[in-house]
Amino acid sequence: MIDPEVLVPPLLEFLPRQRWYSGSDAPEEVRLIWSEVHEDEWPSMVQLIIDADGAVYQVVIGLRPLEQRPEFLAGRDDAVLADFGTEAGPAIAYEATLDPELGLTILDFVSDGKEAAERVRPVGVEQSNTSLVYDDRLILKLFRRLHRGPNPEVEVTDALGRVGFAHVAAPLAVSTWEDNHLAVLQPYLVGGTEGWAMALTSLRDLLGRHDTQPLPLLNIDGPPPAPDPGEAGGDFAGESERLGVVTAELHMALAEAFGQHEPDVDAWADVIEAQLADVPARDLNRAAALAVLRNLRDLRDPGAAIRVHGDYHLAQAMRTDTGWFILDFEGEPERPLEERRRPSSPLRDVAGMLRSFHYAAMVALDDRDEVELARAWEDRNRQAFLHGYLAEAKKGSVLPADQRSIDAILRAFELEKSVYELKYERAHRPDWVAIPRDALRRITEGMA
Repeated sequence: MIDPEVLVPPLLEFLPRQRWYSGSDAPEEVRLIWSEVHEDEWPSMVQLIIDADGAVYQVVIGLRPLEQRPEFLAGRDDAVLADFGTEAGPAIAYEATLDPELGLTILDFVSDGKEAAERVRPVGVEQSNTSLVYDDRLILKLFRRLHRGPNPEVEVTDALGRVGFAHVAAPLAVSTWEDNHLAVLQPYLVGGTEGWAMALTSLRDLLGRHDTQPLPLLNIDGPPPAPDPGEAGGDFAGESERLGVVTAELHMALAEAFGQHEPDVDAWADVIEAQLADVPARDLNRAAALAVLRNLRDLRDPGAAIRVHGDYHLAQAMRTDTGWFILDFEGEPERPLEERRRPSSPLRDVAGMLRSFHYAAMVALDDRDEVELARAWEDRNRQAFLHGYLAEAKKGSVLPADQRSIDAILRAFELEKSVYELKYERAHRPDWVAIPRDALRRITEGMA
């Protein structure tokens, strides 16, 4: 119907309008690497693998008759590529995942015709990939930025499924090009709720109760005590502890699936120290931070290095009727694939989750003057998560035997995560810079 090469020049302006494109400016050059036409009749779809200034992306373009501009493109000029002449007449080209008919076409070719559905809908707004839900039964993730080699999401969930870890949605089908994964089809977790949403609900219940707590008529003994986070109707500590147990089970399953390796604490410390150079002096006590890293370097028993999640936080955990499920094993998308697949301490993931409890507590405040109460919630849930995690993880062989070693590793990885957060917030959410800045202060307190 159309020569895929003609779709390439308009991509120069199309790509920067897409959230999954990692650049902020238009690429200087786009080159077609591979293409496949999936439908010869309206609506048609062309799958493209392109090189944009050295970065490789997957793009799926839909085509419909120009005079029949579809309703799903209303208000979505960002999703329109261009108008083209085709063998069947003038056509409009657009982002194919918005088209319900082409969404079913994507399911058909990814599953090799083994799955079918009646309805499809996109999943919210994603930063680096595109996901489609079918009949609230299946979810398909289309990978956008491609790196040479297997995608960690497919590689890890498949391996975990093979060793019997039941808390992930194992792949039902995958689509590949050369040695790259292009898409994965998985069961959809019906009725699941993200851990982040549950944490905020818990916090808002606690803070809301404090807002409405009546004051005594005669305040002789000072203000009434703040409510105990454990007494809030939406107390999250039980779920935090259960999530800690599942996280430990995850790490033991990862160790079984990918093996245990000798840790290199000097390499871990070197990477973190290099990141400290970008932190302004006003935001970090550098001498105290280096003391944190000295404690890491001096460890005699750092435990094992294993494959880890790599970007672990409350939004990567989904609570369903059958328990917690762990999501999204791609790791931090801005980091090189080789780095994301490199074995590390399982406590790197634990540190990421602890940082997430802090974020939830601070975000839920929403300008309320209840910092101490929010921190009490954070401390309660940190301790509950660690209690569940350590009790289960110590049944295996991935952790140091000594609690002081565990604490030293956690502090170092919380330092690393906070430095990463500070850089991210400065670039994307300046109003949130105070959150990692506060974390850096607390992590380094008393270390100089």
